[in-house]
Amino acid sequence: MSDHEQLLQQLIDSMTASGSLRTEPWKHAAAAVPRHEFLRGGFFRVVPGSSPTAWAPVRQDEDGWLSACYADESLVTQIANTIQPTDIRGEIMREPTSSSTLPSLVLRMLEDLQVQPGMKVLEIGTGTGYSTAVLCARLGSGNVTSIEYDEGIAQRAREALGRLGTSPTLLTGDGLAGDTEGAPYDRIIATCAVRTVPAAWLEQTRPGGQILTTIGGWLNASELVRLTVHGDGTASGPVLGGQVSFMLARPHLPPPLGLLPDLSKGTEREAIVGADVLTDWTSRFVAQFAVPTAQHLKLQQNQRTEDVLVDVDTGSWAALYEEADRWVVRQGGPEVLWDTVEEHLGRWYAAGTPAVEEATVRVTTEAQTLHW
Repeated sequence: MSDHEQLLQQLIDSMTASGSLRTEPWKHAAAAVPRHEFLRGGFFRVVPGSSPTAWAPVRQDEDGWLSACYADESLVTQIANTIQPTDIRGEIMREPTSSSTLPSLVLRMLEDLQVQPGMKVLEIGTGTGYSTAVLCARLGSGNVTSIEYDEGIAQRAREALGRLGTSPTLLTGDGLAGDTEGAPYDRIIATCAVRTVPAAWLEQTRPGGQILTTIGGWLNASELVRLTVHGDGTASGPVLGGQVSFMLARPHLPPPLGLLPDLSKGTEREAIVGADVLTDWTSRFVAQFAVPTAQHLKLQQNQRTEDVLVDVDTGSWAALYEEADRWVVRQGGPEVLWDTVEEHLGRWYAAGTPAVEEATVRVTTEAQTLHW
């Protein structure tokens, strides 16, 4: 048995023990796909102790490259939308824009997809092509279509899949628009997060089919959701939990904040709920459904720290600060952002703050709502 085969078997054993890999068909599919083939361009590692975070390239066949390919961790493969590990020497301090997702999450999501032989699957976000290859090993290449937004990433995935003799339908373009020509699909799975589930995905999934996606937002909390599409074009389904985090689809990234509104004006009152709720993942996830186009930042004002929500689209804002063991909120603009947050969180509190796994998401072409 070669080095990579031993490492792959160890990874499969680990994913099985953790419960990410649960059924024999997916074990066989995972065993058929050598992950290192999709990382031949290398990856970036965090430079220990760096602040702000710096990244250093690890190239193919360097010490630690192969073992890292079979570690159960995400590996950053692109920085700042264009920079590959082979492009630089030394370190870079820019934001990651593409990665190879940790294998246990890939397999957990594929298990959660609930596929059956013969089903047609549309994957949003080809990335390195690893998850695409596992899907093909399970369903056959003819039943898998994958869309990648970035042309360079798409080409590298195409080459990696070609080396394995795997030939799904690979498209380059906006995955949020789906694939009209191949529709309807039995399953859609997204390997990027979305702020709202695109109407095109609902239209391109057959009634009774499912969409598995991570719903995130600009307050930086996200969860995996499995939606069943109904005959009327709506969809609903459970939040699967686990605090699953993916990079947002590029068209769903927040707009620049630009010039902030005058935060000294507005109407002030004592807050029912303080800004400390924004430090909790689940509270933020609930709040995102209340104010889906708001962004959060901290500012130093009047010799104190204020938590500020700003909605660039409407110009609405809310600023909160703590004073004498109470929270005060000041709000301006056409929408009262913090009132809406308090109302949504109030319903969650009234229900006993249930875990997200007890929640259901409902999606129409006009709205996306969270129910407990």
